Amino acid sequence: MKHLYILLSRLFFSIVYCPRYLHGKWFDGNVYGWKMCWKFFWLQKIRGFNRHVPFPVCPFSSFGKAENITFALDNIDNFWKNGVYFQSWNGHITIGEGTWIAPGVGLITENHDPKNLEKHLDSKDIVIGKNCWIGMNSVILPGVVLGDSTIVGAGAVVTKSFPQGNVTLAGVPAKEIRRN
Repeated sequence: MKHLYILLSRLFFSIVYCPRYLHGKWFDGNVYGWKMCWKFFWLQKIRGFNRHVPFPVCPFSSFGKAENITFALDNIDNFWKNGVYFQSWNGHITIGEGTWIAPGVGLITENHDPKNLEKHLDSKDIVIGKNCWIGMNSVILPGVVLGDSTIVGAGAVVTKSFPQGNVTLAGVPAKEIRRN
């Protein structure tokens, strides 16, 4: 029965979503990814919340250009959490393999111009290394690079890069509080 469920889900959702995203640990021999597709289908593809995103995502998160987000297929579950803000209209967001992103996180590639709030400053890419943990309600600002195995504490606002990795960050603005 499980194999029939996966087969029928794969056939249907290969029409609804871009098939290249329907692989990896959540889809190959696993029903969880397919359950998420069914869960999000009505609001995402019929009602139109995040309709432009070519892979299954939580309708209660916000996405810029999905093609400006690079991630490992085994980490597609990062897009199944409520309230994550992927602001990638003009900037690129790279999320390393094995990285976890909690609900309520904001990844922001461009800010408003403080001299004219109707304009935006130039976008700057965000790069998050492998095996990182981005805690709930934290914010990563434009141009930030986080090295592998970086932990960002809940509610932190990361304003500068920590490319060396293996650190725990916390606070506003985020500071290194420990070497991992």
